[in-house]
Amino acid sequence: MEQRFKRNIPTISEEEQALLRTKRAVIIGCGGLGGYIAEFLARAGVGGLTLVDGDVFEESNLNRQTLALECNIGMSKAKAAAERVKTIDSAIDVRFAEEFFTAENAAEILKDADIVMDALDNIPARLLLEDECAARGLILVHGAVQGWAAQVCVSEAGSGVLHRIYGSSTGGHADKSVLSPVPPFCAAMQCAEALKKLCGRKSEAEGKLIAADMRSMDIVCIEL
Repeated sequence: MEQRFKRNIPTISEEEQALLRTKRAVIIGCGGLGGYIAEFLARAGVGGLTLVDGDVFEESNLNRQTLALECNIGMSKAKAAAERVKTIDSAIDVRFAEEFFTAENAAEILKDADIVMDALDNIPARLLLEDECAARGLILVHGAVQGWAAQVCVSEAGSGVLHRIYGSSTGGHADKSVLSPVPPFCAAMQCAEALKKLCGRKSEAEGKLIAADMRSMDIVCIEL
């Protein structure tokens, strides 16, 4: 076992650690959630990461996005995420796409995926992503943030949990504020669930919505 993963054991077994090295996670969105997800999964030992985002960094990203720096305003978020992952672990097989997720590019982006991470920021794209994952039998780990709040759930292929959460809504919230502690908190919950699934364990977020309010520190699990 590589020394870099010594502190993962025995929280996960050596066999599970070796298994993670064979897995690929596809991260859709490399901003507030996606940057942290890429960081956490890379450090955990996931052997393949596909990073997808058609956006570039703006000054308004500096308050909460770990990859956003004054020196890389205007840089591709997907490329920045790929470069960051390579500085953590050069052995990771990193792919990146500087494009937004669509029905047209879904097949190429999701190929070879073992799990998919939702780090998107709008409802229509999330519902499309769930549909495309369902069509390919892929597990989707959803996360969303706003203000002090974060939510996470695991969508097994065909479960349609995001459609039950969001219904036919295509709108967004007028309040787009997010405080800096919230994205890493949400991303950490998403990655914990993803690691369980990649190791073949049961996720406690299957069929449930985990909703957290960091202002009150209330966390509730809602059956879906």
